[in-house]
Amino acid sequence: MKLNVAIVGRPNVGKSTLFNRLVGKKLALVDDRPGVTRDRREGDAQLGDLHINIIDTAGLEVAEEDALETRMRLQTEGAISMADVVLFMMDARAGITPMDEHFAAMVRKAGKPTVLLANKSEGKSSDAGYYEAFSLGLGEPLPLSAEHGIGMADLYEQLVKYDDAKKAALGLDEDDDFEAALADDDGPLIDVDIEDGESETPLYDPTKPLRVAIVGRPNAGKSTMINNLLGEDRLLTGPEAGITRDSISVNWEFRDRKFKLFDTAGMRRKARVQEKLEKLSVSDALRSIQFAEVVIVTLDVTKPFEKQDLQIADLVGREGRAIVIALNKWDLVENPQEMITDLREKANRLLPQMRDVPLIPVSGLTGKNLDRLMKAVLDIYEVWNRRVSTSRLNRWLNGATQGHPPPAVGGRRIKVRYVTQIKARPPTFVVMCSRPEDLPDSYQRYLLNDLRETFDIPAVPVRMLMRKGDNPYAAKAAKRKIY
Repeated sequence: MKLNVAIVGRPNVGKSTLFNRLVGKKLALVDDRPGVTRDRREGDAQLGDLHINIIDTAGLEVAEEDALETRMRLQTEGAISMADVVLFMMDARAGITPMDEHFAAMVRKAGKPTVLLANKSEGKSSDAGYYEAFSLGLGEPLPLSAEHGIGMADLYEQLVKYDDAKKAALGLDEDDDFEAALADDDGPLIDVDIEDGESETPLYDPTKPLRVAIVGRPNAGKSTMINNLLGEDRLLTGPEAGITRDSISVNWEFRDRKFKLFDTAGMRRKARVQEKLEKLSVSDALRSIQFAEVVIVTLDVTKPFEKQDLQIADLVGREGRAIVIALNKWDLVENPQEMITDLREKANRLLPQMRDVPLIPVSGLTGKNLDRLMKAVLDIYEVWNRRVSTSRLNRWLNGATQGHPPPAVGGRRIKVRYVTQIKARPPTFVVMCSRPEDLPDSYQRYLLNDLRETFDIPAVPVRMLMRKGDNPYAAKAAKRKIY
């Protein structure tokens, strides 16, 4: 059982910088301006031999009721309530501010064990602020520099005491906890049927979480949809567009299957993205797509299939990820049957490379059809992992080329000889032919569409690579005849 540690403090004191250092990756966005972090973010961190669950939080600010800052503060209070230890961070160079005093009182009232961190203590200019920190009533401040890694050993000494106390309270010893950490994400791999001597490579591990990224334009309702799936206000939401900045990952289970959901910042057209912070947010969202296995493209059904929606879907396809389209805000639709028919026609016309992509009408606000959405995610994931044996592929190729022979180019007919699947995720096939550079695109599309239909591989990206070469089985058969 890992120690839950929350980092709190007013804006711009370096909380996200410390979070990134502890997790060993630049997961949280960092910028000089205050208030970059809005949602709370969790990550697995290691400090020496100590494994902890670290929680980065939004900067604490005083605000009016129902303001965005108030909702951010509620997220921080939720992080404090689930934490075993609170790291209260102040800026030693700036000294103590009234805001520090206000929120230090809030942390004291929570009654959680607290370590006071005097960040930015890498120079003499921090001495005055360090001594001022004693006035917060949170004990002796620990000087450190999150940016330069100064003071990490002292932080370890503080946290390991609370970790030992938690283990003792739970009746665990160090070996129990270490073995539990090693057991995380381990488990048997799923078996697959192997034909024709193909390599025995498991398609996926059902014990590991399925990585699902939720993407779309700003204010499409991505965070609200995830909150309804989780059954709690885990992510910051509101009527303002562009609330989410970081890509936040959340662990969840559905039908005994583990998921890791990634909420991402809304992606506007590239020409409109001018500020550095928004560029960082969009880059974070693109990275989430690259690491995801299934991507849910969320459309605002009141403004569906705008140019940016199509560009996002095309990007997901070019990255080779399985895709499901969530038609969000369906509770606002007056003629649902007419609307879904129209949207299916538009999807097939505007996204021909993803024909028959699942379109699931949902309402992130009311929870309508969210179970159906996740079932579609599981179904498309199975298709994305699909493998077809070489013998079945070549029987198909023989029939496809006989029914519609390749064209003659330059007076010579192109011979299409052999096909095999070289990988899944996404399904990728290599076709051997005599002159691949001369094979018309129209004929390649015919082969690809016929392959999709024959082996039931809808919606997911399928890659077909044309290579020059002979049928290797034919060469083996000729060799057997010689000897």
